[in-house]
Amino acid sequence: MILVRKEGPGPGGRQRIDKWLWHARVGKTRSLVQKLVLSGHVRLNGTRITASSQAVKTGDVLTIALENHVRILEVKGFSERRGSAPAAALLYGDLSPPPVPAEPKPPSGLSREKGAGRPTKRDLRAINLIRGRD
Repeated sequence: MILVRKEGPGPGGRQRIDKWLWHARVGKTRSLVQKLVLSGHVRLNGTRITASSQAVKTGDVLTIALENHVRILEVKGFSERRGSAPAAALLYGDLSPPPVPAEPKPPSGLSREKGAGRPTKRDLRAINLIRGRD
């Protein structure tokens, strides 16, 4: 079990942002988290940071731009070691907006009955005609 503390281990109850993000399981490795910070994808209280040595404290809000979504996390605690996902979830409050539902794709219009088998040459010609292929 990982001990979650309200104050960071550093001076003034702070912890390096790369360590905190790694302990909170935002990234798989600490070096990947450092690259995320150095590339400017992390904001601390609305200010873009580019130093992985930046310190965070309880109550800070982090905005992290990941590949396909944005996570907004409020720092609630610190830990000395990286733990399991449930233990990491105790370190932050997730303020992220709910994901946007994907728009349903329209049906292709070319449906075949299940078990109808492979299309015949005549069927393939009709399909190509519908798709605009010659």
